[in-house]
Amino acid sequence: LHANLHGVVDDPLHTDKETHCQRNPFCEIAVEEAVRMKDQKLASEVVAVTIGPTQSQETLRTAMAMGADRGVHIKCDQELQPLTVAKLLKAVAEKEKPDMVLLGKQAIDDDANQTGQMLSALLGWSQGSFASKVTATKESLEVVREIDGGTETLSLKMPAVVTADLRLNEPRYATLPNIMKARKKPVETMSPEDLGVSIDTKLKTVSVAEPPTRQAGAMVADVNELVAKIKAAGFA
Repeated sequence: LHANLHGVVDDPLHTDKETHCQRNPFCEIAVEEAVRMKDQKLASEVVAVTIGPTQSQETLRTAMAMGADRGVHIKCDQELQPLTVAKLLKAVAEKEKPDMVLLGKQAIDDDANQTGQMLSALLGWSQGSFASKVTATKESLEVVREIDGGTETLSLKMPAVVTADLRLNEPRYATLPNIMKARKKPVETMSPEDLGVSIDTKLKTVSVAEPPTRQAGAMVADVNELVAKIKAAGFA
């Protein structure tokens, strides 16, 4: 890869009750794959990108401790839909001019599985989703992707968008020395307005709730009793 290779962290808004940002495991895999490509001299630079509140910089520091060279933080405090995230990443890609954007196949808050595909369409780039193996050369990519019936192998022209599945690799643990080094790596902070992207959305999450507790089962003596209970419950 002649230009920058971006490992993208695109799930900054999954938080616990203390608003501690949780890293998306799919995006950790994407960052790991990008760092491995740099280790193999296939990439000159790995830039991690996150979108979210101030706390989401934690995900960037982790990515840089894993081996990313620098970070880009698009600061935004409101909930974003996949299309808006894709538009923001498109603006960053146009600014950075990478040969590849790597990101997780889906976020872990909404499980939408849409951002990578939308980003590919907006950029007009090749797309390899659900990647379980990526083989890169200077000019092209070979992506093995998981499908319902097994696997499919694609040959992609660069530039390309690749979304990582769980079996692509096993991310490394960030060592203490690398965590300390990550604190000194640069992070560029910008806003959606700086990128010329409107974050107005047509969708709103009304509520999030756990499923109802499953009721305990009951033993029946015979088929006749079972049929009677089914009828009593209004299913027959």
